Amino acid sequence: MEKKSVARKPHCLVIAFPSQSHINPMLQFSKLLEHHGVKITLVTTRSYYHNLQKVPPSIAVETISDGFDKGGISEAESFKAYTDTFWQVGPQTFAELIEKLGKIGDYVDCVIYDSFFPWALDVAKRFGIVGVAYLTQNMSVNSIYYHAHLGKLQVPLKESEISLPALPKLQPEDMPSFFSTYIEDPFVLDFVVDQFSNIDKADWILCNTFYELDEEVANWTIGIWPNFRNIGPNIPSMFLDKQYEDDQDYSVTQFKSEDCIQWLNDKPEGSVVYVSFGSLAMLNEKQMEELAYGLKECSSYFLWVVRASEQIKLPKDFEKESDKGLVVTWCSQLRVLAHKAIGCFVTHCGWNSTLETMCLGVPIIAIPWWSDQPINAKLMTDVWKIGIRAPIGETKFVQRETIKYCIRRMLESEEGKMMKNNSIQLKTLALKAISKGGSSYENIIEFTNNLFSF
Repeated sequence: MEKKSVARKPHCLVIAFPSQSHINPMLQFSKLLEHHGVKITLVTTRSYYHNLQKVPPSIAVETISDGFDKGGISEAESFKAYTDTFWQVGPQTFAELIEKLGKIGDYVDCVIYDSFFPWALDVAKRFGIVGVAYLTQNMSVNSIYYHAHLGKLQVPLKESEISLPALPKLQPEDMPSFFSTYIEDPFVLDFVVDQFSNIDKADWILCNTFYELDEEVANWTIGIWPNFRNIGPNIPSMFLDKQYEDDQDYSVTQFKSEDCIQWLNDKPEGSVVYVSFGSLAMLNEKQMEELAYGLKECSSYFLWVVRASEQIKLPKDFEKESDKGLVVTWCSQLRVLAHKAIGCFVTHCGWNSTLETMCLGVPIIAIPWWSDQPINAKLMTDVWKIGIRAPIGETKFVQRETIKYCIRRMLESEEGKMMKNNSIQLKTLALKAISKGGSSYENIIEFTNNLFSF
């Protein structure tokens, strides 16, 4: 995309929920807009600001308050206490930021807000500014929460099979985890459903996925919201279309890099099992033990990311580094997934990880943990057919024999080859969508042209 030459660039505030999984894709979308001539200011909380190690110099950064300016969510006694306070002070300080920018002549034309912040749309409308919802989860998940918002999904769930427009038949275990935990803790489901409370007032609704991946639900959604557009996958350019050589990572990370590429360089093509459960999942000690011995006893190489805070759960006799396996506290997931040595990805099925593994053509072994991960696992295994779901059974954890069986099935069987081929096909579709003339590319062009028409 070429930058447009105008006297004044349209100025967008991009405000993301203070979490790596939300900021990463929204910053990537911001980079695309910036390359197309749009001025971007990334807005985060004062408490999260210190986690932003590097942001492209062409993108300004401003902060608002979440009410916990030193420690953020860790300072609050609960997630509910955090959001209750944030939802009071956030809108006020966000409005103050817009006013401050206006006073210095840096007028805001558009607010692109994480859909978890419905109040940001209210603030934008108060100032007469274009409000754009950005959905960080896939359209199947969004559809489920939207139907809950409409009251068409009663909780707790009583049906043995859930049928919704343009979605596959779902079992209760396929649904986002907040439905099953509603009785014990109704707040979180109410929180994610509330993102649709005023979305019909948004000028645009954008989603980090691509049309060809979810054609039926995308068409259904456009029928509900004509201003809906898919604009993903929002991952760094050098791992997708390679348009921008300087875009090789998300530019935002809470963690220091621990390079394991040299270890991978010595391994045969397609021989390594990559294991990572994201930045939030906390496996219990029994699950960690079963996973550790399952990896140790299988015949394949493995690279396992275990956060420093979780490494105490590893079995005492488990080697963190050997010719066969390597345990690290962090790695560049995109660089790892792009490496020819990787044969499959054992994943929690978070949406960012899901998009990354699809864009790099790597099949998966799904062990979903919470939130949207069960439905992502359902789609990857039963709809897109790029992986297998490790059964949990009555033990409530994945046993070592199951782990070994899944790895063998993925790396050594004809079925595994088929899933690898399906992964390559999705990679091709993702690249086509974001490349010139593709569905997401054209949607971004339409959106930015609209910004320049102000």
